[in-house]
Amino acid sequence: MSYALVIAEKPSVAQTIAAVLGAKGKKDGYIEGADYLISWCVGHLVGLSEAAAYGEQYKKWSYETLPILPQEWKYTVAADKQKQFKILKDLMRRTDVSEVINACDAGREGELIFRFVYHVAGCKKPMRRLWISSMEDAAIKKGFNALKDGREYAPLFASALCRAKADWLIGINATRLFSCLYGKTLNVGRVQTPTLKMLVDRDAAITGFQKEKYYHVRLSIGGAEAASARIRAAEEADTLKTACEASQAVCLSLTREKKTVAPPRLFDLTSLQREANRIHGYTAKQTLDLAQSLYEKRLLTYPRTDSAFLTDDMGGTAAGIAALLCGKLPFMQGVDFSPDVSRLLDSKKVSDHHAIIPTAELGKTDLAALPESERNILILAGARLLFAAAEPHTFEAVTVVFMCADKEFTAKGKTVLCAGWKELERRYRATLKAKPDAEDDDNEVLELDAPPFAEGQTFDRPAARVTAHDTTPPKPHNEATLLSAMERAGNEDTDPDAERRGLGTPATRAAVIEKLVKSGFVQRKGKQLIPTTDGNNLVCVLPDSLTSPQLTAQWENALTQIAKGTADPDSFMHGIEEMARELVKAYPSLSDTDKERFKDEKHVIGNCPRCCGNVYEGKKNYYCENKDCAFVMWKNDRFFEERKTAFTSKIAAALLKNGKAKVKGIYSPKTDKTYDGTVLLADTGGKYVNYRITIQRDKELT
Repeated sequence: MSYALVIAEKPSVAQTIAAVLGAKGKKDGYIEGADYLISWCVGHLVGLSEAAAYGEQYKKWSYETLPILPQEWKYTVAADKQKQFKILKDLMRRTDVSEVINACDAGREGELIFRFVYHVAGCKKPMRRLWISSMEDAAIKKGFNALKDGREYAPLFASALCRAKADWLIGINATRLFSCLYGKTLNVGRVQTPTLKMLVDRDAAITGFQKEKYYHVRLSIGGAEAASARIRAAEEADTLKTACEASQAVCLSLTREKKTVAPPRLFDLTSLQREANRIHGYTAKQTLDLAQSLYEKRLLTYPRTDSAFLTDDMGGTAAGIAALLCGKLPFMQGVDFSPDVSRLLDSKKVSDHHAIIPTAELGKTDLAALPESERNILILAGARLLFAAAEPHTFEAVTVVFMCADKEFTAKGKTVLCAGWKELERRYRATLKAKPDAEDDDNEVLELDAPPFAEGQTFDRPAARVTAHDTTPPKPHNEATLLSAMERAGNEDTDPDAERRGLGTPATRAAVIEKLVKSGFVQRKGKQLIPTTDGNNLVCVLPDSLTSPQLTAQWENALTQIAKGTADPDSFMHGIEEMARELVKAYPSLSDTDKERFKDEKHVIGNCPRCCGNVYEGKKNYYCENKDCAFVMWKNDRFFEERKTAFTSKIAAALLKNGKAKVKGIYSPKTDKTYDGTVLLADTGGKYVNYRITIQRDKELT
């Protein structure tokens, strides 16, 4: 008897596949049955080794050891995944395993994850490829009935490997180069640095914005309001208002135009992340995690997609899902709806995976039983499918131009002819707890119930008023607008056939944003993403080649050709190595002023009770600037931890100033209650600082 070894990317996916194949024997790290062994990688089991693996000289960061250019690449099994790798390796080497089936996610990164494990394990057995976009039973069965020879995906793996090595070479060398030059860890990356540049540019535009006043003169004419063009001077506006009130307004023209707003496209990952941020405030990473969880529960199709269409053969599926949604979603109750799914189908616009839609499993699922956040994403994806299959929104736009006091005034209005998909959107929005942020381009003209006008019609002495306005700066980026900017960045320089366009991939953009925040280059203020001082400085010191999205465009053009088998991977890598060499040569040294650019600013919170020197806040403590003075207050002091109180800088400042600090909500281990109280500084001059507490028992908290 022989087995086929199936390797999925995650345990949950392996379990779903096993259920479809009829394998029920649970073992340690795999499932056995029905002529199959099904196991999993737990994400990236194997990766490119760190620089230190190539020699002792690379363990310490130094300018002299740059550039680092491995001649023979090394691979490392993730420290926390050694056990699962050994299980896979042993399964591959079993004599009763005749072939290996790659069931990792269908795409460039999924190919990389599987191949790294396959090669590092030294496996030589035949491999086949499972390529599916949905975890529904029918899709899995269809995929196993159409397994491809793994060798057909060799060019795809070559492009994935080139991408990984290129990011390693530029990321490692640029990060070490600028970190050594400036004496601070400065993470530099092909995708994250241009993303940071977009945030810095937007922040600079806001900071440098000069507010200007402008005015409109508005005339009340026959029940409509007509506005002048912008007027810069208040005196000019007042003069025009006075003149109009003594003049006659004449209707110069009346234009009626039928307009159509097409339904939105289905979601790809980036558009889903944008909309989830705008409507629910979820970060890009939260949305990806929620969509992935729904995919593994078989309720949503594969989320890591950049396509907004379904394949030509999915018309019946889409219609069936739409019918299910009409019965499941509360806002569709009582709606007479006949979906047109034909416009959702276009196989030519589907690369690895089709657009994100709910699956037929929805019919068996109690939406109320899902966690609220997952339910929100599932309903959002379902609502988008209904919007996309609904009628267009049509309206008649009316524009009336008047002449008064030798100036033109314009009134605009519209009459809705067919609400179409916007009526469904209105119903959906009415079910939301919070009002979504407005779209940047959401400036629709309001409906206008005005009496009909005719060219040449006159109106004597119309009522007039002046309204004052200020020009407004651009808004700070939030995750929704930043994701849009990342998606568009460099597109004018990217091959239309490129697998990936913009900065990053739909699957990696969320991680890029999170890394910028974690590295201290960007901070979140509500929904806004604001570059920090270090973020602004980093963009200032890096060359344009690392802050421009054109580098990504060039790489993606080359990687696309490699994946098609029409370009040489070695030539691409030679170019990347040369880029690393030139980067190091271009930055041999810095001026003393530049070296201070990233120096941490110390925050003085008070004076030392022992020597009167400044006390600064560090990451873990509050310490005296005088090295000969032993005064230090630790943030994780047991006194505060036992009382479940954070030792904040506000408390520390009060202790240094008055010797005491009032603190709300101090937990008392003795009484198992929470009180307001006063902490006293009881410094005896020893190695450790002591504290006492006075409880205000009349203020017990409930």
